[in-house]
Parts: sequence; structure tokens; C-alpha cells
Amino acid sequence: MAARQEARQEAREEAREEAREEAREEAREEAREAIMKSRRHAIIRNLISTGEIWSQAELAKLLSREGVDATQATLSRDLAEIGVLKGPSGYQLPGASPAVVTAEGALERVLRREVTSIDVGGTLVVLKTPIGHGNALAIELDRSNIQGVLGTIAGDDTVFVAARSELAARRIAKQFRDLAGMV
Repeated sequence: MAARQEARQEAREEAREEAREEAREEAREEAREAIMKSRRHAIIRNLISTGEIWSQAELAKLLSREGVDATQATLSRDLAEIGVLKGPSGYQLPGASPAVVTAEGALERVLRREVTSIDVGGTLVVLKTPIGHGNALAIELDRSNIQGVLGTIAGDDTVFVAARSELAARRIAKQFRDLAGMV
């Protein structure tokens, strides 16, 4: 009888010790996660403060280069927790003064980000973009009031820019290539 009680007592002690060890391991894991989250937040703050970041996919790629893998859901939570806002120059940290963007600056940024090729055909300048980006590019082109441009027509991945003459079309294409960094 005493042996049974002693065996039960030992089993209870072993179970308590296992539970304590599980709790310690859980606490260590939570601490590791908190450290990783803190490190990820610091890297995100640094990346946003040192360059233009426009999307979570772009942020994920930059984090990956820093050795940090994060899902879109994690990044979404992180950005909300940090208080990051999206402004005219991409993601901005709380309290950061918004960048003043000129029409030419906005055009340069959209050309660099969206244009994959620039061609001239007669009086038309043809700009190719990734699928779904043609309209955004055309809006910036229309806002910029470029000399010699009569108007734009946007498709899903193509923008036609109508110029006054063939010479104007070549000049406009060169201006776009220069702004887009496609020299």
C-alpha cells in the first residue's frame, strides 16, 4: 500500500516537473518571439526611415535581405503596431514630416517604378507597364502637363502619349527615359 502511494506521489511530482519544464520552455519561446519582433520592428523602422518603400512585398524583400522572414499578415500587424502610414513618398513613420512632392518628382517616381519600356511610333510615345499599372501612370502624366503632349490613353499595361509632332514624340520619349533612369 505504501509503495503504491509512493509511486503515485512520484508520478505526481514527475507530472508537476514536466508541467514546470513546459511552462519554462513556453516562456523561453515567448521571449525569443518578443526579441525577434523587437528586432523586426527596429529593422522596419530603419528601412522606412532610409528609403522609399511602397508595398509590403517590397518591405518583405528588404527584410529578407536582412535575414528576417515575415509573412504579409505579420508585416501588416507590425506596420499597424509601429503606426506606419502610407504617404505620397511611400510608408512613413509616425511623426515624420510628409515629403513635399512636386509634379515632376511624382512623375519621375512613377516612371521609375512602373515603366518597363518606352517606344516611339510616329507621333505616339508608347509606355509599357506591369499589368494593372497603366491607368496610374496616365494619371501622373496628365497631371504633369508636359510640353508637347496632347493627351494620354491608358490601357491595363500600356499608355499611349499623343505628341504634337514626331520630333516632339522623340523629345518626350527621351525625357521619359531620362526620368525613368533608362538612359
